[in-house]
Amino acid sequence: MGIQISPSILSADFARLEAEVASITDVADWVHVDIMDNHFVPNLTLGLPIVEALHKVSALPLDCHLMIEDPDRWAPAYAEAGAGSVTFHVEAARAPVRLARELRARGSRAGMGLKPATPIEPYVDLLPELDMILLMTVEPGFGGQAFLDVVLPKIARTRELLRDRGSSVWLQVDGGISASTIERAAEAGADVFVAGSAVFNADDPAAVVAHLRATAESAAVRD
Repeated sequence: MGIQISPSILSADFARLEAEVASITDVADWVHVDIMDNHFVPNLTLGLPIVEALHKVSALPLDCHLMIEDPDRWAPAYAEAGAGSVTFHVEAARAPVRLARELRARGSRAGMGLKPATPIEPYVDLLPELDMILLMTVEPGFGGQAFLDVVLPKIARTRELLRDRGSSVWLQVDGGISASTIERAAEAGADVFVAGSAVFNADDPAAVVAHLRATAESAAVRD
């Protein structure tokens, strides 16, 4: 699998979401949808009705990132709503293996997210149940934050664990990804990149996505 770019609509104009998504359709791989409940993180954003509506109009698959309490209860509905990938946070999940299997059974890829301070090592045995690991490179909750370089060693360790196990699990990073930070994240071993404000705050979102991809591809670690 090559480099993938998943622009986050958290930084898009909510009044014209269909047009915003259309602006990156020819260059992006996914549309990243941040769902926050004002409990797991201190922000309230989009929910299931928006995902259902986007699924009807988006030519790109939806990459739903659930920053919510009780994902065991709520996450499967996002798979049923048409999300191509659903990521839950391991800090919030009570039964992550069962949840990952439930997401896959409903036709979605299963992702597991970790906050910056959450180590990857305790969850290595879960890798066969997952399609993607999401490492947050900011504290989850708000867009536009600065990339945390302190997470780079964890990205590298995760890539090494995946390589050692011959795993095809994708390694996604989310938070502060821009033209000035994506190279470091790619060098550390990430292969799926979420970028929000860098894309949708630009005059030409498609050009930014293309530039991010080219920069990551030139820096990517090759197994």
